[in-house]
Amino acid sequence: MDKTLTSTPVSGTITVPASKSQTIRALLVATFAKGRSIIHNPLDSQDTRSCIEVCRAFGATIVPDVSTEGSTSLTVEAPIIFPASITVDCGNSGTTLYLAAGMAAVTGSAVTFTGDTQLRNRPVGELLQALSDLGVRVNYPPEYTRPGYPPFTITGPITGGSTSITCHTSQHLSALLLGCPLGTGTSRIAVPLLNERPYVHMTRSWLDSQHVTYETSESMDTFTITGNQRYTPFESVVNGDYSSASFFFCAAAVAGGCVTVAGLDPEDPQGDKEILSILQAMGCSVTWNERNAVTVCGPGRDKLIGGEFDLNAIPDALPILAVTACFAHGTTVLGNVPQARIKETDRIAVMHENLASCGAEVEEREDALIIHGRGKLHGGSCDGYDDHRIIMAMAIASLGAIEPVTIKGIDAVGVTFPTFFSLLEQISEHHEENQL
Repeated sequence: MDKTLTSTPVSGTITVPASKSQTIRALLVATFAKGRSIIHNPLDSQDTRSCIEVCRAFGATIVPDVSTEGSTSLTVEAPIIFPASITVDCGNSGTTLYLAAGMAAVTGSAVTFTGDTQLRNRPVGELLQALSDLGVRVNYPPEYTRPGYPPFTITGPITGGSTSITCHTSQHLSALLLGCPLGTGTSRIAVPLLNERPYVHMTRSWLDSQHVTYETSESMDTFTITGNQRYTPFESVVNGDYSSASFFFCAAAVAGGCVTVAGLDPEDPQGDKEILSILQAMGCSVTWNERNAVTVCGPGRDKLIGGEFDLNAIPDALPILAVTACFAHGTTVLGNVPQARIKETDRIAVMHENLASCGAEVEEREDALIIHGRGKLHGGSCDGYDDHRIIMAMAIASLGAIEPVTIKGIDAVGVTFPTFFSLLEQISEHHEENQL
């Protein structure tokens, strides 16, 4: 389905869905915690549904519940034993693929991982090599000619030992950190490169809450994890997602209004809350209230200013910050983010193409986008490329564009944020030109 949107003022209050990253971690830990766990306020999206099906394939029983007040929860009963041989389809969820692979490696089962076309193009070779170093057997289908990409089969357990892994994506390290405590021996992991550090802090918060024993350096370039540990049942609440909220923070910046986003914890380890500091540097005001809600106000049209920002810790923010930079004056450099090229799409290349087609002056570097902002964007037609963050970013671009913005293919929004367009309408006077 395509969508054409025109410029509009924005104002109002919304509550964004729960964190995808936290929901998937909660589901996987619950599946490996013998007993019953309860997850309150989980994200309901295509990615988290894929994770639920993977956990069910491992043998977990997962039952949703809706309270009389309308709040949702998931009750997870961990399996007593794991199946000897299973195939799990991770859909489009890279987070599920990587993290579940690390945890499946402790089961002793032969677990085959696959997914949709995009997922089968996500590199996983560095993680599989690290698992192999730690005693896990890795195999590919006999007719397969792309080692290092799904589909693949792993058979545990993790027996321990030493490995070194270059983490272009933090999810590879998170997979090891979640799996190694359940292995049979001590694992030592060297990490010469680590992108997206806040997501590792998120994983460590789960280990800490589970009282898992491990040692690490201050720079997180080494980890030593004792084996023969276990996860225990828990009850937890998943907070709102800063990645989803970032689109509405930037809506205020682009359109010059004020938007309040509720349901966010200012102490949450999610890295994408850093976008609030970036918007402040660009001229926006940011105010927290006592109810875990934050209000972002844009400085007004033609008053945003460009800057140079390191996005290594928050690569998912690249598409929406690139859009915001078009409405700023001066050059904005969004740099040190090479891993943006190995997400659902090559987001550096795709945003370069889409913004240029809408009249922006954009330069592409190996690890960066450079936007020469003129305080405006003309508008035009662009492609969603089946990438939820690209689609949502270009929808926000329409708020301040001179001409309508048509996005070809918007269905992938459901991967993480099924209610995105309804919430966008809630804060705007958006006039929908057409919907095909």
